[in-house]
Amino acid sequence: MNKTYPRLIIAGIRGGGGKTTVSLAVIAALRSKKNLRVVPFKKGPDYIDAGWLSSFADSPCYNLDPFLICKENILKSFVSHFIGDIAVIEGNRGLYDGMDIEGSFSTAELAKLLISPVILVIDCTKITRTTAAIVKGCIEFDKDINIKGVILNQISGIRHESIIRESIERYCSIPVIGAIPRFTGKAFPERHMGLTPYQEHPDSERASLFIHHIADRYIDIDRIFSIASDVKTLEISFENNDLDIEKPKHPIRIGIIRDSAFQFYYPENLEELIKRGVQIIDINAISDPRLPEIDALYIGGGFPETNAIHLARNESFKQSLKKAAENGLPIYAECGGLMFLGKEIIVDDKKFPMVGIFPIIFEMKRKPQAHGYTIVEIDQSNPFYPQNTVLHGHEFHYSAIKEVSEDIYTAFRMLRGEGLIHKRDGICWKNTLATYTHIHALGSKAWIDGLIDIAEKYKLREVK
Repeated sequence: MNKTYPRLIIAGIRGGGGKTTVSLAVIAALRSKKNLRVVPFKKGPDYIDAGWLSSFADSPCYNLDPFLICKENILKSFVSHFIGDIAVIEGNRGLYDGMDIEGSFSTAELAKLLISPVILVIDCTKITRTTAAIVKGCIEFDKDINIKGVILNQISGIRHESIIRESIERYCSIPVIGAIPRFTGKAFPERHMGLTPYQEHPDSERASLFIHHIADRYIDIDRIFSIASDVKTLEISFENNDLDIEKPKHPIRIGIIRDSAFQFYYPENLEELIKRGVQIIDINAISDPRLPEIDALYIGGGFPETNAIHLARNESFKQSLKKAAENGLPIYAECGGLMFLGKEIIVDDKKFPMVGIFPIIFEMKRKPQAHGYTIVEIDQSNPFYPQNTVLHGHEFHYSAIKEVSEDIYTAFRMLRGEGLIHKRDGICWKNTLATYTHIHALGSKAWIDGLIDIAEKYKLREVK
Protein backbone atom coordinates (compact mmCIF):
# COMPACT_ATOMS: atom_id res chain seq x y z
CA MET A 1 0.00 0.00 0.00
CA ASN A 2 1.68 3.21 -1.18
CA LYS A 3 0.28 6.61 -0.31
CA THR A 4 1.65 10.04 0.54
CA TYR A 5 -0.19 10.63 3.83
CA PRO A 6 0.63 14.33 4.47
CA ARG A 7 1.98 14.42 8.01
CA LEU A 8 4.22 16.15 10.50
CA ILE A 9 5.47 15.59 14.02
CA ILE A 10 5.54 18.45 16.51
CA ALA A 11 8.37 17.81 18.94
CA GLY A 12 10.16 19.69 21.71
CA ILE A 13 13.45 19.69 23.55
CA ARG A 14 11.77 18.86 26.87
CA GLY A 15 8.40 18.23 28.42
CA GLY A 16 6.35 21.31 29.24
CA GLY A 17 7.87 23.42 26.47
CA GLY A 18 4.65 24.17 24.62
CA LYS A 19 4.18 21.22 22.24
CA THR A 20 0.51 20.79 23.06
CA THR A 21 -0.31 24.48 22.65
CA VAL A 22 1.47 24.52 19.28
CA SER A 23 -0.16 21.26 18.18
CA LEU A 24 -3.61 22.64 18.99
CA ALA A 25 -2.87 25.89 17.19
CA VAL A 26 -1.63 24.04 14.10
CA ILE A 27 -4.74 21.85 14.09
CA ALA A 28 -6.98 24.91 14.50
CA ALA A 29 -5.24 26.76 11.66
CA LEU A 30 -5.29 23.79 9.28
CA ARG A 31 -9.02 23.45 9.85
CA SER A 32 -10.01 27.13 9.78
CA LYS A 33 -7.59 28.50 7.17
CA LYS A 34 -7.08 25.46 4.94
CA ASN A 35 -10.44 23.77 5.50
CA LEU A 36 -8.68 20.43 6.01
CA ARG A 37 -9.79 17.37 7.91
CA VAL A 38 -7.05 16.83 10.49
CA VAL A 39 -6.32 13.43 12.02
CA PRO A 40 -4.55 13.89 15.39
CA PHE A 41 -2.11 11.40 16.86
CA LYS A 42 -0.18 11.39 20.13
CA LYS A 43 3.15 9.73 20.86
CA GLY A 44 3.52 8.78 24.49
CA PRO A 45 1.32 7.34 27.25
CA ASP A 46 -1.18 10.17 27.49
CA TYR A 47 -4.94 10.69 27.71
CA ILE A 48 -5.26 14.38 28.60
CA ASP A 49 -3.29 15.93 25.73
CA ALA A 50 -4.95 13.43 23.41
CA GLY A 51 -8.35 14.62 24.64
CA TRP A 52 -7.51 18.21 23.78
CA LEU A 53 -6.15 17.21 20.36
CA SER A 54 -9.31 15.25 19.67
CA SER A 55 -11.49 18.18 20.73
CA PHE A 56 -9.77 20.68 18.42
CA ALA A 57 -9.59 18.28 15.48
CA ASP A 58 -13.15 17.04 16.02
CA SER A 59 -11.72 13.58 15.44
CA PRO A 60 -10.49 10.77 17.71
CA CYS A 61 -6.83 11.07 18.69
CA TYR A 62 -4.92 7.81 18.29
CA ASN A 63 -1.77 6.72 20.08
CA LEU A 64 1.50 5.87 18.33
CA ASP A 65 3.73 4.87 21.22
CA PRO A 66 6.52 2.45 20.23
CA PHE A 67 6.85 1.09 23.76
CA LEU A 68 3.17 0.19 24.02
CA ILE A 69 2.68 -0.89 20.39
CA CYS A 70 4.98 -2.82 18.02
CA LYS A 71 6.22 -1.05 14.89
CA GLU A 72 4.03 -3.05 12.54
CA ASN A 73 0.90 -2.18 14.48
CA ILE A 74 1.90 1.49 14.67
CA LEU A 75 2.08 1.60 10.88
CA LYS A 76 -1.20 -0.29 10.55
CA SER A 77 -2.89 2.06 12.99
CA PHE A 78 -1.55 5.17 11.30
CA VAL A 79 -2.74 4.05 7.88
CA SER A 80 -6.11 2.70 8.97
CA HIS A 81 -6.94 5.80 11.00
CA PHE A 82 -5.80 8.27 8.34
CA ILE A 83 -9.33 9.25 7.41
CA GLY A 84 -8.73 12.87 6.53
CA ASP A 85 -6.38 15.20 4.68
CA ILE A 86 -3.41 15.59 7.01
CA ALA A 87 -1.99 14.06 10.20
CA VAL A 88 -0.65 16.12 13.11
CA ILE A 89 1.37 14.00 15.55
CA GLU A 90 2.35 15.43 18.92
CA GLY A 91 5.53 13.97 20.41
CA ASN A 92 6.37 13.66 24.08
CA ARG A 93 9.23 14.89 26.25
CA GLY A 94 12.31 15.91 24.28
CA LEU A 95 12.75 14.81 20.67
CA TYR A 96 15.50 12.29 21.48
CA ASP A 97 14.36 11.29 24.98
CA GLY A 98 13.71 7.57 25.27
CA MET A 99 14.15 4.80 27.79
CA ASP A 100 17.91 4.45 27.47
CA ILE A 101 21.09 5.96 26.03
CA GLU A 102 20.03 4.76 22.57
CA GLY A 103 16.82 6.79 22.76
CA SER A 104 14.64 3.70 22.44
CA PHE A 105 10.95 4.49 21.92
CA SER A 106 11.63 8.23 21.52
CA THR A 107 9.75 10.70 19.35
CA ALA A 108 12.77 10.66 17.04
CA GLU A 109 12.39 6.91 16.51
CA LEU A 110 8.73 7.39 15.66
CA ALA A 111 9.68 10.12 13.16
CA LYS A 112 12.03 7.69 11.42
CA LEU A 113 9.42 4.93 11.38
CA LEU A 114 6.82 7.21 9.79
CA ILE A 115 9.40 9.05 7.63
CA SER A 116 7.82 12.22 8.98
CA PRO A 117 9.14 15.79 8.96
CA VAL A 118 9.57 17.34 12.39
CA ILE A 119 8.67 20.83 13.62
CA LEU A 120 10.74 21.69 16.70
CA VAL A 121 9.16 23.78 19.47
CA ILE A 122 11.63 25.75 21.61
CA ASP A 123 10.82 27.48 24.89
CA CYS A 124 12.91 30.65 24.58
CA THR A 125 12.63 31.83 28.18
CA LYS A 126 15.82 33.73 29.11
CA ILE A 127 17.83 32.63 26.05
CA THR A 128 18.59 34.20 22.67
CA ARG A 129 21.43 33.05 20.40
CA THR A 130 21.87 29.84 22.35
CA THR A 131 18.60 28.75 20.81
CA ALA A 132 20.43 28.33 17.50
CA ALA A 133 23.00 26.08 19.18
CA ILE A 134 20.19 23.92 20.57
CA VAL A 135 18.50 23.65 17.18
CA LYS A 136 21.79 22.90 15.41
CA GLY A 137 22.58 20.22 17.96
CA CYS A 138 19.20 18.57 17.37
CA ILE A 139 19.79 18.65 13.61
CA GLU A 140 23.31 17.20 13.84
CA PHE A 141 22.56 14.63 16.55
CA ASP A 142 20.81 12.28 14.12
CA LYS A 143 20.97 13.13 10.43
CA ASP A 144 18.07 10.73 9.73
CA ILE A 145 15.69 13.06 11.57
CA ASN A 146 14.19 15.54 9.13
CA ILE A 147 13.78 18.75 11.17
CA LYS A 148 12.12 21.16 8.76
CA GLY A 149 11.23 24.17 10.88
CA VAL A 150 11.19 25.78 14.31
CA ILE A 151 8.42 27.41 16.30
CA LEU A 152 9.56 29.72 19.08
CA ASN A 153 7.58 29.85 22.32
CA GLN A 154 7.60 32.27 25.26
CA ILE A 155 8.97 35.22 23.26
CA SER A 156 9.29 38.37 25.37
CA GLY A 157 9.31 40.98 22.61
CA ILE A 158 10.25 42.02 19.09
CA ARG A 159 14.00 42.29 19.80
CA HIS A 160 14.03 38.91 21.54
CA GLU A 161 12.33 37.28 18.56
CA SER A 162 14.54 39.03 16.00
CA ILE A 163 17.83 37.85 17.53
CA ILE A 164 16.64 34.25 17.87
CA ARG A 165 15.05 34.12 14.42
CA GLU A 166 18.12 35.52 12.65
CA SER A 167 20.48 33.25 14.63
CA ILE A 168 18.56 30.08 13.74
CA GLU A 169 18.17 30.97 10.08
CA ARG A 170 21.86 31.90 9.77
CA TYR A 171 23.46 29.01 11.66
CA CYS A 172 20.91 26.24 11.14
CA SER A 173 19.60 26.95 7.64
CA ILE A 174 16.02 26.09 8.54
CA PRO A 175 13.11 28.52 8.82
CA VAL A 176 11.42 29.87 11.91
CA ILE A 177 7.76 29.34 11.08
CA GLY A 178 6.17 30.68 14.22
CA ALA A 179 6.90 32.84 17.25
CA ILE A 180 4.47 32.79 20.16
CA PRO A 181 4.73 35.53 22.80
CA ARG A 182 4.69 35.04 26.54
CA PHE A 183 1.13 35.46 27.78
CA THR A 184 0.07 36.43 31.29
CA GLY A 185 -2.38 34.06 32.91
CA LYS A 186 -3.13 30.51 31.87
CA ALA A 187 -5.83 29.61 29.38
CA PHE A 188 -5.06 25.97 30.17
CA PRO A 189 -4.92 25.34 33.94
CA GLU A 190 -2.78 22.40 34.98
CA ARG A 191 -3.29 19.46 37.29
CA HIS A 192 -0.94 16.60 38.19
CA MET A 193 1.95 17.74 35.95
CA GLY A 194 -0.30 18.21 32.94
CA LEU A 195 -3.29 20.04 31.54
CA THR A 196 -6.72 19.83 33.09
CA PRO A 197 -8.81 17.44 30.95
CA TYR A 198 -10.90 19.29 28.40
CA GLN A 199 -14.05 17.69 29.86
CA GLU A 200 -13.35 19.51 33.15
CA HIS A 201 -11.95 22.77 31.82
CA PRO A 202 -13.66 25.70 33.58
CA ASP A 203 -13.85 27.81 30.40
CA SER A 204 -13.36 25.77 27.23
CA GLU A 205 -14.63 28.65 25.05
CA ARG A 206 -11.89 30.94 26.37
CA ALA A 207 -9.29 28.22 25.74
CA SER A 208 -10.54 27.78 22.17
CA LEU A 209 -10.38 31.54 21.51
CA PHE A 210 -6.84 31.63 22.90
CA ILE A 211 -5.66 28.82 20.62
CA HIS A 212 -7.31 30.33 17.54
CA HIS A 213 -5.69 33.68 18.38
CA ILE A 214 -2.27 32.01 18.37
CA ALA A 215 -3.10 30.17 15.14
CA ASP A 216 -4.20 33.35 13.39
CA ARG A 217 -1.39 35.67 14.48
CA TYR A 218 1.76 33.76 15.33
CA ILE A 219 2.08 30.67 13.10
CA ASP A 220 2.86 30.47 9.37
CA ILE A 221 0.33 27.81 8.48
CA ASP A 222 1.19 27.97 4.75
CA ARG A 223 4.77 26.90 5.50
CA ILE A 224 3.57 24.19 7.87
CA PHE A 225 1.15 22.83 5.28
CA SER A 226 3.91 22.84 2.67
CA ILE A 227 6.24 20.91 4.99
CA ALA A 228 3.58 18.34 5.81
CA SER A 229 2.71 17.88 2.14
CA ASP A 230 6.29 17.45 0.93
CA VAL A 231 6.82 13.98 2.38
CA LYS A 232 8.02 10.65 1.11
CA THR A 233 5.50 8.00 0.20
CA LEU A 234 4.90 5.43 2.92
CA GLU A 235 5.44 1.98 1.47
CA ILE A 236 3.46 -0.26 3.76
CA SER A 237 2.65 -3.89 3.11
CA PHE A 238 0.40 -5.81 5.45
CA GLU A 239 -2.67 -7.97 5.30
CA ASN A 240 -6.02 -6.71 6.52
CA ASN A 241 -7.28 -9.59 8.62
CA ASP A 242 -10.35 -7.82 10.01
CA LEU A 243 -12.67 -10.06 7.99
CA ASP A 244 -11.08 -13.13 9.57
CA ILE A 245 -11.69 -12.00 13.13
CA GLU A 246 -13.56 -14.60 15.12
CA LYS A 247 -16.55 -13.04 16.84
CA PRO A 248 -18.47 -14.36 19.85
CA LYS A 249 -21.27 -16.80 19.06
CA HIS A 250 -23.63 -14.81 21.27
CA PRO A 251 -23.97 -10.99 21.28
CA ILE A 252 -21.78 -9.53 24.02
CA ARG A 253 -22.56 -6.29 25.85
CA ILE A 254 -19.60 -4.66 27.62
CA GLY A 255 -20.25 -1.63 29.80
CA ILE A 256 -17.82 1.30 29.77
CA ILE A 257 -18.01 3.87 32.56
CA ARG A 258 -17.52 7.22 30.84
CA ASP A 259 -18.29 10.36 32.82
CA SER A 260 -16.43 13.28 34.39
CA ALA A 261 -14.65 10.89 36.79
CA PHE A 262 -13.58 8.22 34.29
CA GLN A 263 -12.34 9.54 30.95
CA PHE A 264 -9.08 7.76 30.21
CA TYR A 265 -9.66 5.30 27.38
CA TYR A 266 -7.62 4.76 24.27
CA PRO A 267 -10.14 4.85 21.39
CA GLU A 268 -8.32 1.88 19.87
CA ASN A 269 -9.26 -0.24 22.90
CA LEU A 270 -12.94 0.35 22.29
CA GLU A 271 -12.56 0.01 18.51
CA GLU A 272 -10.92 -3.38 18.90
CA LEU A 273 -13.80 -4.56 21.06
CA ILE A 274 -16.30 -3.34 18.46
CA LYS A 275 -14.36 -5.10 15.67
CA ARG A 276 -14.83 -8.31 17.61
CA GLY A 277 -18.60 -7.84 17.60
CA VAL A 278 -18.97 -6.35 21.08
CA GLN A 279 -21.75 -3.86 21.79
CA ILE A 280 -20.44 -0.99 23.92
CA ILE A 281 -22.82 0.27 26.62
CA ASP A 282 -21.98 3.70 28.06
CA ILE A 283 -22.47 4.03 31.81
CA ASN A 284 -22.32 7.06 34.13
CA ALA A 285 -21.23 6.21 37.67
CA ILE A 286 -22.25 9.65 38.93
CA SER A 287 -25.83 9.83 37.63
CA ASP A 288 -26.97 6.30 36.72
CA PRO A 289 -28.99 4.65 39.51
CA ARG A 290 -27.66 1.15 38.77
CA LEU A 291 -25.70 -0.99 36.33
CA PRO A 292 -27.56 -1.96 33.15
CA GLU A 293 -27.71 -5.55 31.89
CA ILE A 294 -24.19 -6.24 30.67
CA ASP A 295 -21.84 -9.19 30.26
CA ALA A 296 -18.67 -7.42 31.45
CA LEU A 297 -17.57 -4.01 32.73
CA TYR A 298 -14.48 -1.96 31.81
CA ILE A 299 -13.59 0.98 34.06
CA GLY A 300 -10.76 3.17 32.80
CA GLY A 301 -8.69 5.77 34.57
CA GLY A 302 -9.52 9.37 35.32
CA PHE A 303 -9.89 11.57 38.36
CA PRO A 304 -12.26 9.91 40.84
CA GLU A 305 -10.70 12.07 43.54
CA THR A 306 -12.05 15.30 42.00
CA ASN A 307 -15.48 13.71 41.70
CA ALA A 308 -15.30 11.78 44.97
CA ILE A 309 -18.25 13.48 46.62
CA HIS A 310 -20.52 12.73 43.65
CA LEU A 311 -19.34 9.13 43.35
CA ALA A 312 -19.78 8.62 47.10
CA ARG A 313 -23.35 9.98 47.04
CA ASN A 314 -24.56 7.59 44.33
CA GLU A 315 -25.15 4.80 46.81
CA SER A 316 -27.55 2.83 44.62
CA PHE A 317 -25.04 2.59 41.78
CA LYS A 318 -22.24 1.49 44.10
CA GLN A 319 -24.42 -1.20 45.66
CA SER A 320 -25.52 -2.38 42.22
CA LEU A 321 -21.88 -2.65 41.11
CA LYS A 322 -20.79 -4.48 44.25
CA LYS A 323 -23.65 -6.94 43.97
CA ALA A 324 -22.79 -7.59 40.30
CA ALA A 325 -19.16 -8.30 41.28
CA GLU A 326 -20.34 -10.70 44.00
CA ASN A 327 -22.44 -12.50 41.37
CA GLY A 328 -19.40 -12.95 39.14
CA LEU A 329 -19.76 -10.12 36.60
CA PRO A 330 -16.36 -9.79 34.83
CA ILE A 331 -14.91 -6.37 35.77
CA TYR A 332 -11.62 -4.96 34.50
CA ALA A 333 -10.47 -1.67 36.08
CA GLU A 334 -7.46 0.57 35.49
CA CYS A 335 -6.01 3.17 37.90
CA GLY A 336 -8.97 5.45 38.68
CA GLY A 337 -11.23 2.45 38.24
CA LEU A 338 -9.09 0.55 40.75
CA MET A 339 -9.54 3.37 43.27
CA PHE A 340 -13.30 3.40 42.69
CA LEU A 341 -13.49 -0.31 43.54
CA GLY A 342 -11.67 0.23 46.84
CA LYS A 343 -13.19 0.97 50.23
CA GLU A 344 -12.48 4.71 50.50
CA ILE A 345 -10.62 7.60 48.90
CA ILE A 346 -9.12 10.18 51.26
CA VAL A 347 -8.83 13.67 49.77
CA ASP A 348 -7.51 16.51 51.97
CA ASP A 349 -8.20 14.42 55.09
CA LYS A 350 -11.84 13.85 54.04
CA LYS A 351 -13.03 10.27 53.56
CA PHE A 352 -15.29 9.32 50.66
CA PRO A 353 -16.75 5.80 50.61
CA MET A 354 -16.39 3.96 47.29
CA VAL A 355 -17.70 0.59 46.05
CA GLY A 356 -15.84 -1.56 48.58
CA ILE A 357 -15.04 -4.61 46.45
CA PHE A 358 -11.41 -4.45 47.56
CA PRO A 359 -10.37 -3.82 51.20
CA ILE A 360 -8.15 -0.86 50.31
CA ILE A 361 -8.24 2.77 51.45
CA PHE A 362 -6.54 5.12 49.00
CA GLU A 363 -5.12 8.51 49.95
CA MET A 364 -4.25 11.32 47.55
CA LYS A 365 -0.69 12.67 47.82
CA ARG A 366 0.83 15.92 46.63
CA LYS A 367 3.58 14.21 44.65
CA PRO A 368 3.36 11.42 42.05
CA GLN A 369 3.53 7.95 43.57
CA ALA A 370 4.35 6.31 40.22
CA HIS A 371 4.95 7.73 36.77
CA GLY A 372 6.17 5.96 33.65
CA TYR A 373 6.18 2.83 31.55
CA THR A 374 5.49 -0.53 33.15
CA ILE A 375 6.28 -4.13 32.31
CA VAL A 376 4.21 -6.72 34.14
CA GLU A 377 4.44 -10.48 34.19
CA ILE A 378 1.28 -12.44 34.90
CA ASP A 379 2.59 -14.98 37.42
CA GLN A 380 -0.67 -16.04 39.12
CA SER A 381 -4.01 -17.33 37.90
CA ASN A 382 -6.61 -14.61 37.25
CA PRO A 383 -9.86 -14.12 35.32
CA PHE A 384 -8.41 -12.35 32.25
CA TYR A 385 -4.85 -13.35 31.33
CA PRO A 386 -2.97 -16.62 30.81
CA GLN A 387 -0.07 -17.08 33.21
CA ASN A 388 3.38 -16.07 31.93
CA THR A 389 1.86 -13.32 29.74
CA VAL A 390 4.05 -10.20 29.70
CA LEU A 391 2.36 -6.82 29.22
CA HIS A 392 3.76 -3.39 28.34
CA GLY A 393 1.77 -0.56 29.86
CA HIS A 394 2.11 2.65 31.85
CA GLU A 395 1.15 4.04 35.26
CA PHE A 396 0.66 7.58 36.54
CA HIS A 397 -1.06 8.31 39.84
CA TYR A 398 -0.93 10.50 42.91
CA SER A 399 -2.84 8.04 45.06
CA ALA A 400 -1.22 5.70 47.55
CA ILE A 401 -2.46 2.91 49.78
CA LYS A 402 -3.37 4.18 53.23
CA GLU A 403 -4.73 0.88 54.52
CA VAL A 404 -5.01 -2.58 53.00
CA SER A 405 -5.99 -6.03 54.18
CA GLU A 406 -3.10 -8.48 54.37
CA ASP A 407 -4.93 -11.20 52.46
CA ILE A 408 -5.34 -9.44 49.12
CA TYR A 409 -4.55 -11.54 46.03
CA THR A 410 -2.44 -10.10 43.20
CA ALA A 411 -1.66 -11.70 39.83
CA PHE A 412 0.98 -9.33 38.41
CA ARG A 413 4.69 -9.13 39.15
CA MET A 414 6.20 -5.76 38.25
CA LEU A 415 9.28 -6.15 36.07
CA ARG A 416 9.28 -2.37 35.61
CA GLY A 417 7.26 0.18 37.57
CA GLU A 418 5.82 0.40 41.06
CA GLY A 419 2.44 -1.31 40.83
CA LEU A 420 -0.05 -1.51 43.67
CA ILE A 421 2.04 -2.78 46.59
CA HIS A 422 5.40 -4.51 47.11
CA LYS A 423 6.15 -4.43 43.34
CA ARG A 424 2.94 -6.30 42.62
CA ASP A 425 -0.28 -5.33 40.90
CA GLY A 426 -3.42 -6.86 39.40
CA ILE A 427 -5.57 -7.33 42.48
CA CYS A 428 -8.26 -9.99 41.95
CA TRP A 429 -11.52 -11.08 43.56
CA LYS A 430 -13.86 -13.49 41.81
CA ASN A 431 -14.10 -12.18 38.21
CA THR A 432 -12.85 -8.69 39.07
CA LEU A 433 -9.29 -7.58 38.27
CA ALA A 434 -7.98 -4.07 38.95
CA THR A 435 -4.55 -2.58 38.29
CA TYR A 436 -2.65 0.69 38.23
CA THR A 437 -1.23 -0.28 34.83
CA HIS A 438 -2.97 1.05 31.71
CA ILE A 439 -2.95 -1.27 28.69
CA HIS A 440 -3.17 -0.39 24.98
CA ALA A 441 -5.14 -2.95 22.98
CA LEU A 442 -2.90 -2.72 19.88
CA GLY A 443 0.02 -3.80 22.04
CA SER A 444 -1.82 -6.48 23.97
CA LYS A 445 -4.13 -8.82 22.11
CA ALA A 446 -4.31 -10.85 25.32
CA TRP A 447 -6.35 -8.04 26.91
CA ILE A 448 -8.97 -8.15 24.15
CA ASP A 449 -9.07 -11.96 24.08
CA GLY A 450 -9.35 -12.23 27.85
CA LEU A 451 -12.10 -9.66 28.23
CA ILE A 452 -14.23 -11.12 25.44
CA ASP A 453 -13.66 -14.72 26.53
CA ILE A 454 -14.75 -14.17 30.11
CA ALA A 455 -17.68 -11.98 29.00
CA GLU A 456 -18.89 -14.76 26.70
CA LYS A 457 -18.60 -17.33 29.48
CA TYR A 458 -20.57 -15.07 31.80
CA LYS A 459 -23.18 -14.57 29.05
CA LEU A 460 -23.58 -18.32 28.57
CA ARG A 461 -23.99 -18.77 32.32
CA GLU A 462 -26.76 -16.17 32.32
CA VAL A 463 -28.42 -17.79 29.28
CA LYS A 464 -28.48 -21.17 31.02
